[in-house]
Amino acid sequence: MNIKELITSKEQSIEKLTSLISANEDGETFIGNGKEIVDHKVLGLKHSFADQVYIRQMEMEQGRLVVGAIHKHLHVWFLLTGNLTISTKDGVEDYEAPCYVISKPGTQRVIYANEDSIFVNIHKNPTNNKNIKELEKEIVALNKQDYEKYIRKQKP
Repeated sequence: MNIKELITSKEQSIEKLTSLISANEDGETFIGNGKEIVDHKVLGLKHSFADQVYIRQMEMEQGRLVVGAIHKHLHVWFLLTGNLTISTKDGVEDYEAPCYVISKPGTQRVIYANEDSIFVNIHKNPTNNKNIKELEKEIVALNKQDYEKYIRKQKP
């Protein structure tokens, strides 16, 4: 089974898929181990800021597979160039640039680059914090247990 078949297999739950990829992380083709935020030189990450907005741009070369963290907040992402196949708990979709998607809280993505692509997440940043490590803690959870803990803290 090739990488594209792996990500699009209906037999693979997002949990199984992220575990499989994380176990085989090599920093070149498979990126993301589920224990750290993806911050890899291979992805050409670029961080930008506007008033109360954090912009995270990732460049993916064709054939790369990335396991993302679980996003805590409603946000939008843009595919500026390229073509991606993205697997979430809701299923598998192909995206062709240019496009944008509104992403629900609790979403974790496994992203496969069908061709060289530029992928951009836009997150709220009400305090105008420019410390990337602190922002990441506010924006994402590394696993389902941490996300559920975050959700419980939000309830009155």
